[in-house]
Amino acid sequence: MALYTLGDTHLSLSVNKPMDVFGGVWQGYLDKLAEGFSILRPEDTLVIPGDISWGMSLEEAEADFAWLDAWPGTKILLKGNHDYWWNSMAKMTRFFEEKGFTSLKILHNTCYFYGNVALCGSRGWFFEEEGPDKAQNEKILNREVGRLETSLKAAGDKEKLCFLHYPPIFKGYRCPPVLDLLTQYGVTTCYYGHLHGKSLRRAVQSTWNGVAYRLVSADYLNFQPEKILD
Repeated sequence: MALYTLGDTHLSLSVNKPMDVFGGVWQGYLDKLAEGFSILRPEDTLVIPGDISWGMSLEEAEADFAWLDAWPGTKILLKGNHDYWWNSMAKMTRFFEEKGFTSLKILHNTCYFYGNVALCGSRGWFFEEEGPDKAQNEKILNREVGRLETSLKAAGDKEKLCFLHYPPIFKGYRCPPVLDLLTQYGVTTCYYGHLHGKSLRRAVQSTWNGVAYRLVSADYLNFQPEKILD
């Protein structure tokens, strides 16, 4: 039994938005993901923190969900900024049940337990102090902070691992409301995605204020899921 994570799969099996067009490490990325996912066993768990499918609806993303579901193990999915298929928890759960996707779970306003460890998380958001969209940014940020706190509270006194799509910290940037929450609830490690290409050099891969931060974008991990726990 093992716990893995890998973000930003950007699957595109039923819409014409393959990441291959970016070339470089993304060339042939589906085959690379398949090679990486081949390590999964039925007793394993894989957390995918966002940007899972380019599908604009649950129906458009169905082929991508089927691809994920076909691999062994449990897959826990979080929302990313490109997951336009994301819907209410009830609709997503019902869709998975109707399609027979038994290995897919949604992490939203809750947490899951892996042994004595709680798997918490939310999409997160970028904190902007100024700009024309300041009020809207603050509204979305406050909503995401509330969802994250709900997830952390659900963990009780268990050791907490946090998964976010947006990085709460990188070189030249901090999101205080999220960072404070992670410290307040004693999160040991925060895994995040979203950063690609030249942005990878800005990733924080160290401990800040008691919380370890780890980038797990698929291209950063060379499309190989990172093992967190046995």
